[in-house]
Amino acid sequence: MPEFNYEKSVFINCPFDEEYNLLFEAVVFTVHDCGFVARCSKEINDSSQVRAEKLFQMIADCKYGVHDISRTELDEKNNLPRFNMPLELGYFLGAKRFGNKKQKEKLGLILDVEPYRYQKFCSDIAGQDISTHENNADKIIRLIRNWLNDSVSDVRIPSGSKIAERYRLFEDDLPLYCRIFRKEKSELTFIDFRNMVVEWLKDNT
Repeated sequence: MPEFNYEKSVFINCPFDEEYNLLFEAVVFTVHDCGFVARCSKEINDSSQVRAEKLFQMIADCKYGVHDISRTELDEKNNLPRFNMPLELGYFLGAKRFGNKKQKEKLGLILDVEPYRYQKFCSDIAGQDISTHENNADKIIRLIRNWLNDSVSDVRIPSGSKIAERYRLFEDDLPLYCRIFRKEKSELTFIDFRNMVVEWLKDNT
């Protein structure tokens, strides 16, 4: 596995269902267009390691964390709520609260689909600043861009509207990049997609 810079690593804790995928890809693109590296549990494929241990290690390796808790409704298959995202948020907050000096420097962005909805299922985070994206890609791009920009105050980070514009160009170019690198878009893994973002940004900086 490649080495990642803690100061530039952003842990993405979000739904991985098909409906959310457009937002997920917008998040990954935005993180990289701001000069950071997107990390998530989908990049680890090690059956010899317990999933929770993978998450603990990845969270420990990332200074930043984006936590979208918008998918806690009942699952259609088993009629039970999905609490993976709030649980992983808890891991991140626990690392920040109880970890060493480096871990205490963690910065997190908590997202939901609408204001105050989280109070119905996760009241313990009342008092945290929760940002709402309304399932809108442009809005989630602006939220993440502003959060990262405020954390480092880097004049080189483009505006949210400019990143959204560049993301649409990337979406248009992605089929071409898939052909160049002999990939099927429908079969892209997280690492494949992240690599495509990196290559596109190299060509369009």
